[in-house]
Amino acid sequence: MGIIRSEFRFSNPSKGDLAPIIATALVDTGALHLCLPEHLAIQLGLLELERREVTLANGHRITVPYCGPVEIHFKNRRCFTGAMVLGDEPLLGAIPMEDMDLVVIPARQTVDVNPQSPHIPRSFAK
Repeated sequence: MGIIRSEFRFSNPSKGDLAPIIATALVDTGALHLCLPEHLAIQLGLLELERREVTLANGHRITVPYCGPVEIHFKNRRCFTGAMVLGDEPLLGAIPMEDMDLVVIPARQTVDVNPQSPHIPRSFAK
């Protein structure tokens, strides 16, 4: 499929006086959560809520700060989530992608709103 990156707008809904940050994020359907590098978490004024143990791709386990809240915007979609603070670039995993009803388009190596529900996010609650 290749490496897919896209622009997202990140903000802290509990600190409306802080400007949102537009950043390019790695989109990874094999990851679950939002991960933000430390410098973005600081710029957003995120508070550490707890620590979480994560397993990295190489199998190593590390403990990282889990911060929030984070509001993510993409086109006409948004979601609210927490973020694990690690890495050197934002990483958007499957949970926020599902929450915003985004899909990966491998042929174009991009992410977009679900074409089957272009005006409002669709979800399943059953």
